[in-house]
Amino acid sequence: MGPHPSVAAVRRAVRASIAGLEPGDLVLVACSGGADSLALADALAFEAQRAAIMPGGITVDHGLQPGSAARAEQVTRMMTRLGLSPSLSATVTVAGPGGPEGAARAARYAALDQAADATGAVAIMLGHTLDDQAETVLLGLARGSGARSLAGMAAVTGRYRRPLLRIRRDQTRAACAAVGLEPWDDPHNSDLAFTRSRVRWQLMPVVTDVLGPGAAEALARTAELLRADADALDVIASAEIAGLGGIPAVTDEGWPVAQLAALPAAVRHRVLHQAAIGAGSPPGALTHRHVASLDALVTAWRGQRWADLPGEVRAERKYGRLLLTSTPGLAVAPLATTARSEEPGGRE
Repeated sequence: MGPHPSVAAVRRAVRASIAGLEPGDLVLVACSGGADSLALADALAFEAQRAAIMPGGITVDHGLQPGSAARAEQVTRMMTRLGLSPSLSATVTVAGPGGPEGAARAARYAALDQAADATGAVAIMLGHTLDDQAETVLLGLARGSGARSLAGMAAVTGRYRRPLLRIRRDQTRAACAAVGLEPWDDPHNSDLAFTRSRVRWQLMPVVTDVLGPGAAEALARTAELLRADADALDVIASAEIAGLGGIPAVTDEGWPVAQLAALPAAVRHRVLHQAAIGAGSPPGALTHRHVASLDALVTAWRGQRWADLPGEVRAERKYGRLLLTSTPGLAVAPLATTARSEEPGGRE
């Protein structure tokens, strides 16, 4: 007899994800001990033998719950029993911008990157499922995000791979049960103080009840389609940036406003987004409203003098050109351009 259908489904997903890797390559799986990442770790250990790659694992202790260190040690032992070597544990301090969820995510990814650098791993596998993808789309809709955000999580982002984006959460739990693994249920995942938990436990059941049992699959499929569209628009925007002479440094003469204004809005917004990042705005802090304030300098200029962006970047329109300059010590008013200026610099 073959493996349980859910075990087979997870293994097929992992097999497709590691296709093309070289024999001897090290792949780490980020394992919290939950059903999704535990099923992923088990499948990687199995498929690694067939692909002649090296499977490893890492668990991250965020230190946010009593007994978290003991839990991390238990997960590490479990990964070792599965045949993952190395089996690592990293302890992080959760602090900084983005709220508890954002700060924990940033600390976790920093630890994963450090582990990959230290071990020479070519890839890190994450246990995000189709259900996670559907929740991400709903969160993006609620925030009024654009196509890139609604496109959800990519199957591959740099060294990160998400093999389970077409696997349901109940499949990973069934896969664990079939091979005798006991997953740990993180109480934070059911804590309604967190937005994603409310989406998971309150919103998704209503969406499924109203729209039918295929709602999660439809949301995930929407993410795939939007990702393809967003990728195509990014390619077009990159070509336009090259035609403009590349991302301008803060000391350059900027870009001609007329040429920017002639671009379709979806392309122009991407061009402006990349310009802001190139001038020093952190990608994670740059929002749609910031880009809209840039766009207003191009398409709705009424004499407003400048728009201030995260990263101490100031955008100005002068003599028919859009200029972005680094302004150390800038107190950013990020959500709108400043009032109309009566000084010569505010007019063309």
